[in-house]
Amino acid sequence: MALSPDKASELKQIIRQQLAKMDVHGRIREVLAETIRDEIAPKHQQLSTDDLMKALRRRGIIDDVMKELKVVTDKNDQEVTLDPKPSTHFVNRQPPVLKKSDGSKMMDATTMLSICDPVHMVLIKTDMFGETSLVASYFLEWRSALVAENRIINIAVELLGVGTESKVSVGVLNIRLEMYPQLNKILSQEIINTQLALEHQKTAEKERLFLVYAKQWWREYLQIRSSHNTRLVKIFAQDENGINRPVCSYIRPLRAGRLLDTPRQAARFVSVLGYERAPVVGGGSGKQEQWCTLLAFLCRNKGDCEDHANLLCSLLLGYGLEAFVCVGTKAKAVPHTWVMTCGTDGIITFWESLTGHRYIHSPIHPDDPPLVEQPKPMYPYRTIGCIFNNQVFLANCQPSDAVEVCAFDLRDESKWKPMSEEAIKSVCAPGATTSLPPFPPLCASTIDAAVASNEIELQLRILVSEYRKDLGLTTVWDDQLSYLLSPALAAYELERTTSISAGNEEFQDAIRRAVPDGHTFKGFPIHFVYRNARRAFATCLRSPFCEELICCRGDQVRLAVRVRVFAYPESACAVWIMFACKYRSVL
Repeated sequence: MALSPDKASELKQIIRQQLAKMDVHGRIREVLAETIRDEIAPKHQQLSTDDLMKALRRRGIIDDVMKELKVVTDKNDQEVTLDPKPSTHFVNRQPPVLKKSDGSKMMDATTMLSICDPVHMVLIKTDMFGETSLVASYFLEWRSALVAENRIINIAVELLGVGTESKVSVGVLNIRLEMYPQLNKILSQEIINTQLALEHQKTAEKERLFLVYAKQWWREYLQIRSSHNTRLVKIFAQDENGINRPVCSYIRPLRAGRLLDTPRQAARFVSVLGYERAPVVGGGSGKQEQWCTLLAFLCRNKGDCEDHANLLCSLLLGYGLEAFVCVGTKAKAVPHTWVMTCGTDGIITFWESLTGHRYIHSPIHPDDPPLVEQPKPMYPYRTIGCIFNNQVFLANCQPSDAVEVCAFDLRDESKWKPMSEEAIKSVCAPGATTSLPPFPPLCASTIDAAVASNEIELQLRILVSEYRKDLGLTTVWDDQLSYLLSPALAAYELERTTSISAGNEEFQDAIRRAVPDGHTFKGFPIHFVYRNARRAFATCLRSPFCEELICCRGDQVRLAVRVRVFAYPESACAVWIMFACKYRSVL
């Protein structure tokens, strides 16, 4: 394959950059010094190219360079590019090969100017234990690149903190924007400024009108019943940047593609994302107000109950269900949010986004005679103030806001006071205002479940052996017994996802066959949403039953441990661990 002079020059430049990045020249100098000292200097021989190449191959430098420089050939126009692994959020994913174009199929600058979606950037800090924290969230206005004559523009943006630190600077980020391919015609800065000013003015007017309407609607709601003032009716919520947004703007139908197959699997995915309340600065028992945007929540892989409920509601809407986020309280009047779906048959189902559990709502009728048996609520919710999704906002105006006596006839305005759908649409519909953050698609997991399971299992074996050694106990592992625990772990995850228990009979039969007469079998399953083996082992030891199992004494003691990692989108995972032992009873 022959390369044009320009292509050859470009290829050489990329190779030079890669060599400099890997400090190949420095490593060659080290090899040269070692070779001259040990091989050449004593004999005063001339250093040949073959000697140098042999030394480089013997030390693996050439193989390292060729592995890093992966050559990709485009079959259409035979162009050669180098494909290094990107250092972005999409780890272990090869970027697509960009083909050069004359720009004839690209939007012109005027059309691109009308695309008002900003670039949402989230800065995450990960500590040495794998714990993540949200540092900054920034919306970049990218359209300034439409005025760059050489299609490249450099921007310095100040990043502010989140939550209570949303006014505190965390640093300055230098950004280089490049338009590819180059625009045939650029715009003037005056046109860009005029467009941005018009969009800002339009957005501000829509938000002002909605605020006026919301105030009037709230006054009308309070006039229905004076006790409404104490109900949890939440119209606005602050995001991580301290900006008040209508709660309906946090919801949008979200399709998971082929990453999640069923609504119940979506609920399981949301439940394995970590739960963490927004930090509160200072004393008191108050709860910090912070609803995260979807990208910030997914990048952290953890958030508060509102973040989980918003994501689950968006996913259920994507599956075609009539879903709402519920705002209310649970035991001890603790504020809480969960999800509700309304079936075409009138059945109301509550979905707990933190656990994936589902509850059927059967209302209690207080006016029924005392002898009439009333259903006993199984759900943990106590009161409900309002429900909403991306199009609807309804406030509970029934005499009692207790969930167990509420009727969910949402079209009865004497029970549920609605907001104007047109008013909600004016500020919450996609593209309605420039202040709405775009919703990102879900990303496939980068976790190899089998590899992760083996690594955690091996680490746990080492930890258990060391723990028993400190107690003066020897450890003998039974690999066959460990393998027999796998069906139980798969059944546990299936039950969490579908609420269906299956395979228990086969598991019990296999264990009976593996445990001889006169021997005792003990097992301890436990579930985590992280892959830190040492942290999981420390948690297991807090259980008296697990500690007794690990410290088991007796005759012919055999230990077993099995780990099963179930990978979900966004690199979320459910980790099931089961410790077991069998021994001969001597009592």
